[in-house]
Amino acid sequence: MNRVAPRGVGPGRAVTGALLRALEREARIERAAPSAPLTTYRVGGPLAVLVEIGDEQQLLAVSKCLAGYRGEVLVIGRGSNVLVADSGFPGVAVRLGDAFERIEIDGRGGVVTAGGATPLPVLARQSAAGGLRGLEFFVGIPGSVGGAVRMNAGGHGSDTADVLIDAEILRLGEPQAALRNGDALGFEFRSSAVSDRDVVVRASFRANPGDPGEARAEIEAVVRWRRANQPGGQNCGSVFVNPDGEPAGRIIDECGLKGARVGGAVVSDKHANFVQAEVGASAADVARLIDTVRRRVYERTGRWMRAELHLVGFDGDRTVIPQPPEDDR
Repeated sequence: MNRVAPRGVGPGRAVTGALLRALEREARIERAAPSAPLTTYRVGGPLAVLVEIGDEQQLLAVSKCLAGYRGEVLVIGRGSNVLVADSGFPGVAVRLGDAFERIEIDGRGGVVTAGGATPLPVLARQSAAGGLRGLEFFVGIPGSVGGAVRMNAGGHGSDTADVLIDAEILRLGEPQAALRNGDALGFEFRSSAVSDRDVVVRASFRANPGDPGEARAEIEAVVRWRRANQPGGQNCGSVFVNPDGEPAGRIIDECGLKGARVGGAVVSDKHANFVQAEVGASAADVARLIDTVRRRVYERTGRWMRAELHLVGFDGDRTVIPQPPEDDR
């Protein structure tokens, strides 16, 4: 039986030839697809199979193909909260195309509906141009609508949970999507009940009629703040969730970890909750530095910080860099 997997991935975790042929009949696929160009860290190994979804019909067909597949699945948005291992990802990665970036604005009803692949800054700007307020904070988040729903993304005093009406979600392997409201999504701070196999097809947000000029001014203020306070370059944004409301960056800074380095990964001098990947860095460098920062903060403060970053293809837990010691869980 033919199988495909990145280098270093055992055959037991690979994708079978039968599944590959089924996927090829329904959508465009790429084997051993480079993951680095699809993430903001720009590091990491190949994706065993990348499925590019052109429209909703293709998405449903691909979902049907995956009905019996028990291997790993990865839904890739804008890659702003993902670190792929240097050895790659052994499963099926799914990526939504341009058809999932449509935005519909109901100015009178105060509702904005956007496809799951819509960039959040585009959502913020188009909502503002349409005379709606309340979604301006999304301009400072470099992810997609789907990622915002999954992670309850937020900033500047607002979260996705505050403005979400409902989301249409397809669990890969199931025949159709289901509409789920905020209560059903299990929102917590920077997390939700949306799983690895869930594709956010579209989401609707509650907004308020307002002056477009004032909305634009608020958007530009968010952009200025971000440029002044956060580094550019290759990073995932904030690595750790703020523990008990206290800024994680300040805690890391007080532990003397600004500028800490592992290989080509370094804690930003501009904002300590950002880990930069310099040219030549590996995914292992980034993961080891994040682990080092977390352990040193724990040793000095007793706080075990939860990571926002999703690890993909690493051994052990892919979504949380190591668990706290047994007596601190």
